[in-house]
Amino acid sequence: MRGRRLLNPLPLLRTPKPLSRPLAAHFRGARVRAAAPAHPSTPSPAPRCGPLAEPDVGISRFASTVPGFRGALKQRYSDFVVHEVARDGALVRLTSFDLHDVDECGDNAVDGDADEDHSRALESFRLLCGEADHDALRGLLGSVLDGGDGNLSPIILSADADKAHRSEVHEFIKRNFKFLITDTVDHSDGIQKCIRVRLGSGPRGGRGRTKRGMGSSGWRDDRPFDSRGSTSWPYHLGKFLRFHLYKENRDTQEALGVIGKMLGVQPRSFGVAGTKDKRAVTTQQVTLFKVHASRLAALNNKLIGIRVGDFSYVNEGLVLGQLKGNRFAITLRNVVAESDDVIKAAVDGLSKNGFINYYGLQRFGSGSVPTHIVGAALLRGEWRHAVSLILGTRVHYKGHGDIDVALSGIPRHLTVERAMLQRLKKYPGNYLQALMAIPKTLRLMYVHSYQSYLWNHAASMRVEKYGILQVVEGDLVYKKGCSLGEAATVDTFDDNGSHTNSPEMEMSYETLPEEVIQSLKIVDSEDLLKAVYTFEDVVLPLPGSETLLPRNEVAGIYHEVAKKDGISLIESVHGIKDFSITGMRGGYRRVLQRPIDFKWDLMTYKDDNVPLVETDLAVLSKTQPSEANKLLSDGTSSCPSCDSSLDASLYTSGSTTDGTEASSEKTKSIGISDLLPKKLAVKLEFTLPASSYATMAIRELTKTSTSVAYQKTLNC
Repeated sequence: MRGRRLLNPLPLLRTPKPLSRPLAAHFRGARVRAAAPAHPSTPSPAPRCGPLAEPDVGISRFASTVPGFRGALKQRYSDFVVHEVARDGALVRLTSFDLHDVDECGDNAVDGDADEDHSRALESFRLLCGEADHDALRGLLGSVLDGGDGNLSPIILSADADKAHRSEVHEFIKRNFKFLITDTVDHSDGIQKCIRVRLGSGPRGGRGRTKRGMGSSGWRDDRPFDSRGSTSWPYHLGKFLRFHLYKENRDTQEALGVIGKMLGVQPRSFGVAGTKDKRAVTTQQVTLFKVHASRLAALNNKLIGIRVGDFSYVNEGLVLGQLKGNRFAITLRNVVAESDDVIKAAVDGLSKNGFINYYGLQRFGSGSVPTHIVGAALLRGEWRHAVSLILGTRVHYKGHGDIDVALSGIPRHLTVERAMLQRLKKYPGNYLQALMAIPKTLRLMYVHSYQSYLWNHAASMRVEKYGILQVVEGDLVYKKGCSLGEAATVDTFDDNGSHTNSPEMEMSYETLPEEVIQSLKIVDSEDLLKAVYTFEDVVLPLPGSETLLPRNEVAGIYHEVAKKDGISLIESVHGIKDFSITGMRGGYRRVLQRPIDFKWDLMTYKDDNVPLVETDLAVLSKTQPSEANKLLSDGTSSCPSCDSSLDASLYTSGSTTDGTEASSEKTKSIGISDLLPKKLAVKLEFTLPASSYATMAIRELTKTSTSVAYQKTLNC
């Protein structure tokens, strides 16, 4: 296996000599027991009561000792604006609702010479098959080029008893019209043969089997074009509609669920590169299989807090992880500091020193039971306990286990809980079956959450023990010269506020790339002498069957924390791969992260209800006022940032982010706001890799907790 030959094995903490083989070999060699826990004497830890705090999930250290300041995060959801950064580095914004000529745009668009090429091919076809067949084929091509997505009937060419000639016709159409497919059918006289021509499933088409026994011509055409989409699709368009999704105060899956319900399509028809925060204003790319832009655009007048635009057609749908990162525009309100210099020093500290790349509290869910607690129960094989944790305090079931009563009391939108109860009804007492009713991506999320929990503790221990000023012997680093960046952090969750209700999310731990393992190195004494590496190069593993632990004292924290939870990292107590650390390959994550393209501004304001950042919809109101203003004025946008009061109520303490002086005329408050006291706000703009949490950057800046409970005290 790759883990054996790529890196030398690593010893565990206090092991007197290196192991003769890596941990992966232990994982594969260990006998899997069906029921006994790894540490039978260790009781199952009881879940915490009350809100989750940062130390509960291993978040306890800072990258610097620079003092912070107090400021309210997400007082308004429009204070947290996120734009996805696509793989090509482009910032994803909502810039247009236009549809003109979109059906001619896409990766499969017909080039300008297509009509001329078809004319030449049609003329050759006339010589090959005659006038009547030429006219029939030309008619079919005309319907295709007109974009007809309805029931395009196939054409039947003239009867042809010459098999060699029929073969020539088949090859001609295959060569010149790749989007058409042909087959041979019986003529109605039962003797002669005819060639049938019809639209294929895409530019390359595909051959199908003959359907016989219906109609006067002896054939029928009842096959769908594609079982997942439209029964007909223009050949010159990519199969996926790509669009930009703008949403306010909704998580990604909720927004796509609303759109899917309106369109009548399944959730799996959508593709996203990552999930985005709920309490925020976000814009991201989405792909949708075989749906025309006009259908989607028509929903804008019906959607609440959601808008779609920037339509195009592409050949491939998005999958999780296909993004470079996210661009954040975050406003901290009600800022309190001893002086402006304190704020400036804190901001400079974040820019220079970065932050500990913790998994934020959002990673562990917003429900009453943190997701890593569920993950620990699954790793121990405690199926009944895990079911109880997931179902939580659902009415009736928690009290006396009446499934029918519980089902009648659970809202229909809680699809996961309903599926689990339905499975329990079908298989009474089989709690593993109930867990397997959860979509796989959500099942994996629980164990991944526990991996993140371990990583956070390891990161805190690394910073506490060795600091951040240098690498130490035994650290894991990416080799110099490797350009993997954050792609090696095999983790596709974004800074999302609600993982627990997003069954379509997944992570890519199952596909740890070969080049990631090859790019890792254990720091030795020679590296220290040459000062080859810095702390920015240091990574820590998310434990799995093919990850390596550091060769220093940090390795021990993984086993220490896991042992307290009754979990073994080197063997599985059951045979269920989805609920096993040893069944996952694992991954690596940088310990330190610096904000990229960092900008900030200090500003004053008076009205808490006035947004301090322009959203995409606000910008659109200037370039497409008739459309955007209609969307804003219908009451569906709860972020009235397009109003001119944005400029009238906002004034900065010196200069705007582009360096221009703020106009004193613009900053005059109007009406009652003149009587309100001035308040201080800090606006931050920066980019982070997809797997990094902006809330952890804010934590480093303010040196305060990002927990919901604490932030509520600042918003009072």
